[in-house]
Amino acid sequence: MTEAQLVIQNIGGVVVVNFGGASILDAQTIETIGRQLYELVDKQAQRKIVLDFSQVKSLSSSLLGVLVSLRNKAKAIKGQVAITGLRPELRKPFKITRMDKFFRFFEDEDSALNSFGVKTA
Repeated sequence: MTEAQLVIQNIGGVVVVNFGGASILDAQTIETIGRQLYELVDKQAQRKIVLDFSQVKSLSSSLLGVLVSLRNKAKAIKGQVAITGLRPELRKPFKITRMDKFFRFFEDEDSALNSFGVKTA
C-alpha cells in the first residue's frame, strides 16, 4: 500500500473506514493514515468509528501506535473505536502488547455496526 487508500463512509451515524490496500508497512503510509483517522475525531468530532481491516494482509507494528492515539482521541470526546476483519495473525501483536484490552474486536462489519445500534440486513 504505497498510498493510504482509505474508503470512509457514514452508515447510520457510524463512520466505517475500510483500508483499501493489502499491506500497511511503510512509515509514510502510516503517517498519512494517522492524519486521516485523527481528522475524523479532531475536526469532524466523530464518536463512533469502525476500522475494517478485512482487505489488509500485513501491517506494521507502528500502526498500533496510531490506533492507540485514535482510541485516546475518541475516548476524550466520549467516542469508541471498533476493529473488524482483522486476520488472526494480525491480531497477535495486539495480544502480545496487551492492546487487545483497549479495543473491541468484531468478526465482520455488520457485527461492529450492530454494537453501535445500527441494524444491518
